[in-house]
Formats: sequence, C-alpha cells, structure tokens
Amino acid sequence: MGLFKTLVISAAVYGTYKFLTEQDEFGRTKLEALKDQAPEWLDKVKGIKDDLKEEQAPEGY
Repeated sequence: MGLFKTLVISAAVYGTYKFLTEQDEFGRTKLEALKDQAPEWLDKVKGIKDDLKEEQAPEGY
C-alpha cells in the first residue's frame, strides 16, 4: 500500500509540474503568470488585513 501511495503522489506532483511549466502560444508558462500576479494579490491581502484590523467588513474583494 505504501508503494501505491508513493506512486500516486509522485504522479500528481509530476502532472502539476508539467501543467505549470507548459508554454502557451506566446512562450510564457503558467508559473511565470503566477509570479507576475503575486504582488497584486499581496496588495489585496494587505488591504483585507487592514480592514479586518479596523474591524470592518472587507468590501469588493
């Protein structure tokens, strides 16, 4: 059972790696797109955190 579990987890990791590093028609990978969007997401999260510290409900997130 341990070998089967290891094979399934390895296949899932390999599939995820292949999906994230697959290039689109412009030569960019999904991983690069995630890296580019990360700063925007961090700014949104910081805004939500500030709203929660002020005990307000987050709006428009």
